[in-house]
Amino acid sequence: MNKSDKNKKTAWQQLIGIVFMVLTGAVCGLIMVRFLSGSDKEASLGILAYAEIFIGLYATLIFHTLVHEAGHLVFGLLTGYGFCSFRIFSFMWVKDGEKLKLRRLSLAGTGGQCLMSPPDIKDGKMPFVLYNLGGSIMNAAVGALFLALYFICPNGSRTAPFVLLFAAVGFITAVMNGVPMRLGAVDNDGYNALAISKSSEAAEAFWVQLSIVGQSARGVRLKDMPEEWFRVPAEESMQNSIVAVRGVLACNRLMDEQKFNQADALMARMLAAESGMAGIHRGDRIYIELIGVARSEAIEAMLTKAQAKFMKSMRRYPSVLRTEYALALLLEKNAARAEGIRAEFEKAAKSYPYPQETESEQQLICLALNKSRGRT
Repeated sequence: MNKSDKNKKTAWQQLIGIVFMVLTGAVCGLIMVRFLSGSDKEASLGILAYAEIFIGLYATLIFHTLVHEAGHLVFGLLTGYGFCSFRIFSFMWVKDGEKLKLRRLSLAGTGGQCLMSPPDIKDGKMPFVLYNLGGSIMNAAVGALFLALYFICPNGSRTAPFVLLFAAVGFITAVMNGVPMRLGAVDNDGYNALAISKSSEAAEAFWVQLSIVGQSARGVRLKDMPEEWFRVPAEESMQNSIVAVRGVLACNRLMDEQKFNQADALMARMLAAESGMAGIHRGDRIYIELIGVARSEAIEAMLTKAQAKFMKSMRRYPSVLRTEYALALLLEKNAARAEGIRAEFEKAAKSYPYPQETESEQQLICLALNKSRGRT
């Protein structure tokens, strides 16, 4: 598929996602209109009625996010996966030995995430369908339960519209995540399952990605994991978004190993191929330039408005704070601002779920500090 066809396909997939979002709003709006019309005139115009609507909508979204991630967890456990972490919005429970610890992490484009370590590959195969689609299955099942409850609600009941709302959002969430589509830059669960089913290389990449998650949950740094997991796929293979993750992980490992020239070359290749996490790659390349020859024109070319916006949105990520620290210290020559950013880093590190990552980033911060002091 050439670049033009790929862009058209992605545009159509994103349009489908927008249509579903509009439909979600329309359905929720109609249900709430019914709620208001079921109240007396004074109540329908009162603050209390609108507060109930707002709380009901918010509660529905939180509830079905929780149900969705619980579906991944349940079906993952049923098919041999091991628990690593469970996140709802920015609250993340991480397995640490035999204990669960609460940490904080936000990931743009996702309301939650359940990460699990995969079972061993047997006869070249591994279970992936139920783990990927478990969230949608659970949303649909719970939606059906609420729909059944709606039909047994008394006529004129004030709770009936809210029960119907929980049912509708359940079905819509199931479709939004289960029917293969791209929502912005994020592939949904159905899209991932379809991509894995079509490619053995994607299946291997999926297994490697989750195996790295499992090792990270045990506190292992990327540089200490098996080298073969970080094999860089061919450029054509990385048109598959799941396969492309291996390239991203290879970049991250090279940064952890402090092999900066190799990391920069690979990230340049990833960016040219429009695969991987562009904002993260550009941030890492800015850092590499800063601690290297530090060409101001090269840094300014990479530090675009889009990149600055991305870094602002990912402000609490250790790697972003590390790059901002290096910018303040080495480009702006502002030691006071750099120390302020370092204090932010230390604060974020306390709640970040992967201490081995913050250890790696702390070492990179020290390299930037040594560079500012004329040390190598």
